[in-house]
Amino acid sequence: MTLTPLLSAPLAIQLHAFAAFTLIPLTIAQFALPRGTGLHRWMGWSWVLLMGLVAVSSFWIQEIKLIGNFSPVHLLSLFTLGALAAAIVAARHRRIIAHRRAMTWLTYGALMGAGAFTLLPGRLMHAVLFGL
Repeated sequence: MTLTPLLSAPLAIQLHAFAAFTLIPLTIAQFALPRGTGLHRWMGWSWVLLMGLVAVSSFWIQEIKLIGNFSPVHLLSLFTLGALAAAIVAARHRRIIAHRRAMTWLTYGALMGAGAFTLLPGRLMHAVLFGL
């Protein structure tokens, strides 16, 4: 593993990656700790802000250009921002099942699913983790 490719990448990619890395232990803690507590809310807001940063920063990452300067992953970023808003509204209205559903989709679909694609050969995170 080497951070050299990431540290020499543009700022948007660095912000995107470090926010995503920070989400990993935070997500594990959110799943492991009791829900509905002040700690859960504080960590949840931190999670939402970091996930929002991951989604927004993606619009400045335009290495794969399929539709103008954008790629289908940018649609995922738009859906992510919408799902974050929906999860917040659901939590504020005490619609816990809807909140849980949105946050679960964000965790598995947007964070883990999209994150897995960054490990494909030729991608930056593949070079970081496997040194190739």
